[in-house]
This record gives sequence, structure tokens and C-alpha cells, in this order.
Amino acid sequence: MKNTFNPASSFNRRSALGASLGLPLTMVGARPATANASPPAPVTQHCVLTPQAVEGPFYFDPHLERSDVTEGLPGVPLILRMSVIEAGPCSPLPGARVDIWSAGADGEYSGYAGGPGGSRTQGAFLRGTQMTDGSGSVAFRTIYPAWYPGRTPHIHFKIFLDGRNVLMGQTYFPDALSEYLFANVSAYGGRTRPRDTFNSTDMLARMDPGRIAFCDIKEAADHYAATLVVGVNRQGVVLSGGPDGAPPGGPPRGAFGQGRPPGPPPEFGRPEGPILIVPGVLLADQHPFLARR
Repeated sequence: MKNTFNPASSFNRRSALGASLGLPLTMVGARPATANASPPAPVTQHCVLTPQAVEGPFYFDPHLERSDVTEGLPGVPLILRMSVIEAGPCSPLPGARVDIWSAGADGEYSGYAGGPGGSRTQGAFLRGTQMTDGSGSVAFRTIYPAWYPGRTPHIHFKIFLDGRNVLMGQTYFPDALSEYLFANVSAYGGRTRPRDTFNSTDMLARMDPGRIAFCDIKEAADHYAATLVVGVNRQGVVLSGGPDGAPPGGPPRGAFGQGRPPGPPPEFGRPEGPILIVPGVLLADQHPFLARR
């Protein structure tokens, strides 16, 4: 299906978008980003640990090291640039493995028969892996993610150092921009129910009151450019498995027999055990599977 987004024809780009949403012309003040652009320089307020988040039920490793994860899917083009730094000293981390995965414009994930809408059973679209360059940076070509019942739009990511998963998170987008795109770009239309969850009501997004994991996003000529600085702890370990908003109960049924294919390829190593020990607030009394200590 052909991508129907064209900033020049869909709306009068910055002037129309700003007028419709009451936003400044630069969405959140991020610098323009392309797949070949220089990474944003880390600044003091970013030298903190990025909040951990649950993996959710839709992760698997398709063994695809690639920058373009779109596979021709319709949706608003998005380039997500991530700079991985060590929390505290702010030093860049070259050679870190970064995995991303997200729902498409219809709210469905690849590879799972039991997804939010239950219709996707094949493929590995909107999933990919890259290794950070000498400046600790990667850039993925993807599409703006859609909502699905119970969740605000988000992109999942994992960071691996020396073959070990040290951070698992989600990045979020401005609600006003999401609402505008969902109402005006046909790829996001045709949903059978209205959007029910926003940043202010999403359980996981609300666990990041400082908005540390919210990306900066800016309009470019033919795409949106999102940037995120990710602060990691070399000694961090993370929770593995468990659906968004529910305790872990084993892998979901999917297109790969037991819900996910075998672990990562040898060159990437294999993440360690399913526990979560990171700095932060104790959440065990609310959601035991999200406990941080």
C-alpha cells in the first residue's frame, strides 16, 4: 500500500500545523535529523538514567541489522535518532546494540497473531537492530506509530552493552501532533473505535513525569525527525517479558510457535535473566512486575 503522507500536499506544512494545534513551528525544539546527520550533543539535563519500561508482549528479535524498518508500510515517515550515553559522565557509548519495535499505522505489531487487533501474523516490519557509531548514535527510518487500545503512541527500544540488555524503554510523542496526524493522514484512519488513551492517562507514560523518555520532534521536508538521548547504567539489568499493564504470564502465542523466535544471533550476544534492578522509586506495591529498587 502506497504511503499517502506528503507534507506539502496534506497540509500547508509548518503554518497549517502550528495553526491547527496551537504549537510553535518547531515542535519541541529538536534539531533537524537525517540518517546521515551529526548526532545531537549530550547536554547536562540528559545525563540521567532513562526510565525503564516493560518489554510488553510483542518483542522478538528478527535478526535484522538495518536502519530502514518500514518495509513499505503506509504511514507518516519518521527518522528516529538515538544517542546512547552513560548516565552520569555523559560519555557516548559506541558499539552499543539498539533494538526498536513499534506498532504500524493500524495499531498492529508484526509477528503476533494475538496483537491488539489480532490481524497481523507474519513478517518483521517496524523491527530492527543497529550498533551505535563512534559518537554513540544510531538512526532508524520508520513511521509514526499509531495508538492501540490502552496505550498512547510509543516506540519500544532495548539497549545492549557487551551482549547484555542494560536498559529497556519506550519513547513517546506529543499528543497534539498525534491527534492531528491521525485525523488527517488516511493511513491512520478506518479504526473501529476511538482512541482511548493519551500521554496523560497512559500508565507507563505517567511513570515518566520528567518526560525524560519523550522524544524531541521536528518537521523536516518530507518526514518528521525525532531525537532521543538515552542514558544507561552499565550495571543495569532489566525485567523481561510481561504484557503492557499486566503481570508476566509467559510468551504470547504468535507466528513463531512459542511466541518468539530463537534468541539474538551470536554476534549480538544474548540478554541475561528476567530481573529488574535499577535506580528509582519502589513500585512493587502498585505493579510488582515493574518494581524498581
